[in-house]
Amino acid sequence: MGRPKNLAAAALAILLAATGVAYYLTRDAGENAAEPAAAAPGASPRMQVLRTARRLAATAETTEERAFAAEVLRLSDHEVDQGFATALRRAAASAASLDPSLRPLAAQVKELREKVAGERARIDEMTKTAPDSDALAFAKAQLALDEDELEDKHDELVRKGGDPHAAIQRALQEHEAGQKVAVEPPRAAASPADTLAGHLRAWFELGSLRGATAQAQEEAAKKQDSLQKRHNKIASEPRAPGADAKQQLQAVMEQMQTKREFDARIADMRQLADVYGRWGDELTTRRRAEVHNLLREFALVIVVLLGALLAAAAIRRGVTLHTDRRRAHQLRFMATLAVQLVAAGIVLLIAFGKPTQLSTIIGLATAGLTVVLKDFIVAFFGWFVLMGRHGLRIGDWVEIHGVSGEVIEIGLLRTVILEMGNWGDTGHPTGRRVGFNNSFAIEGHYFNFSTAGQWLWDEVRVTVPPGSDPYRVAQEIRDVVERATEPDAEEAAQDWERATRQYGTKPFSARPAVDLQPGAMGLEVGVRYITRATQRNERKSKLLQEIVGLLHRGQAPAV
Repeated sequence: MGRPKNLAAAALAILLAATGVAYYLTRDAGENAAEPAAAAPGASPRMQVLRTARRLAATAETTEERAFAAEVLRLSDHEVDQGFATALRRAAASAASLDPSLRPLAAQVKELREKVAGERARIDEMTKTAPDSDALAFAKAQLALDEDELEDKHDELVRKGGDPHAAIQRALQEHEAGQKVAVEPPRAAASPADTLAGHLRAWFELGSLRGATAQAQEEAAKKQDSLQKRHNKIASEPRAPGADAKQQLQAVMEQMQTKREFDARIADMRQLADVYGRWGDELTTRRRAEVHNLLREFALVIVVLLGALLAAAAIRRGVTLHTDRRRAHQLRFMATLAVQLVAAGIVLLIAFGKPTQLSTIIGLATAGLTVVLKDFIVAFFGWFVLMGRHGLRIGDWVEIHGVSGEVIEIGLLRTVILEMGNWGDTGHPTGRRVGFNNSFAIEGHYFNFSTAGQWLWDEVRVTVPPGSDPYRVAQEIRDVVERATEPDAEEAAQDWERATRQYGTKPFSARPAVDLQPGAMGLEVGVRYITRATQRNERKSKLLQEIVGLLHRGQAPAV
């Protein structure tokens, strides 16, 4: 047994040394400092780059990360604004090139706009001259119908791509509305719980965030490539043929303006990818710091386990000096168990920290104590059952869990009886004191032979060899038993009648019963009779004497 324990102690010592070296090598991890940065406004859910920036900004904790979050929000928001500006200007410039199939719908929209404008002017004039006339009410109702029709036609034109400027303007309005929504501030810088589980959870969370920043960096790089391709395509667009000098000059200015806006958006995406990269490096640094903290907590666990092993070894060596071997074994076991429990408690504190839910702790402790003390609780209530009307008294002859004897003590938790052997040896105690937990009164059962006069049934058996009249022998034996037990039978019948009357059951007969059964040597005559438990042996001895005398007088076979 000594070699495995020594090997365990040596292995723990080696692990402790390795953990100490790793802890020293990671001592500079997590050292960072940065100025706090302002939070950025919200983002439009329609813009993927800005949506990614908003999602990651909400995870920032340290001052360095909040600075990165503010920067990515600013760059992504600026890129979205530049994209809207470019799209609106190009849509306005290309408004004349409408698909021929949509021109009738566009003409209807234009006609409805002119009609609505004329009706509004007429309503304004009528409001000044006849504000309460029926004609004014009719004109307002007609205007409402025409406005609904205009809105439906315009929405249809936008859905079919006939008014790109309106579609972009609507998206811009949604984006600006999202900018006004209150933005959830980044999380405050908070250290993980200074426990093994807390640092391990932080290590996994930082790894997940590191993967998210890498994905966002890749997304920004792809957006930069896409913008660069569009920039090159715009630069290579040919000039419109047949245009005059003024139109060509406007086209050139429009192309240069669009290229400058794309250059700005490309620069934003380049900077955004760079910020995401530096943010990922910061998360990697924090993750290394969590490794450093994990090594420290792991080293503490090893120290506790190693101390428990050494303490157990010291206890074994010290307690063996005790002269009483049985006592020494008990002390060694109890001391070792105490050391193990203390070590387990310290390891749990290192792993999970101090408990904070007081009510939960009290509930769990109460439930645990209820389970542990269940036998004591049931035994306590069992004492009330035993002290009740149908319980036990000192001197009662009982049978509990197959052990028969006389009750000599009824305690609050235990009942003690003096063993009397089986009922065939009644009145001859074995001398052993047997204790029972009082829970048997609730969870089990027991027999009390001292109730209702302590009556019980006993039996004598006689063998009748071939050649004798078994019926005559049986009748004579019955007469002998009836005469000897008649007083007991009458008294027992009265006791049973009093006991059964209160429950409304049928009284029992206490008269002797005879039966004949074939045996190895012939027929056997069995007589069952009632007697007191305390007089069982004496009664049976007298009956046997009379039966033997009866058999000898009648020259019957022996018992």
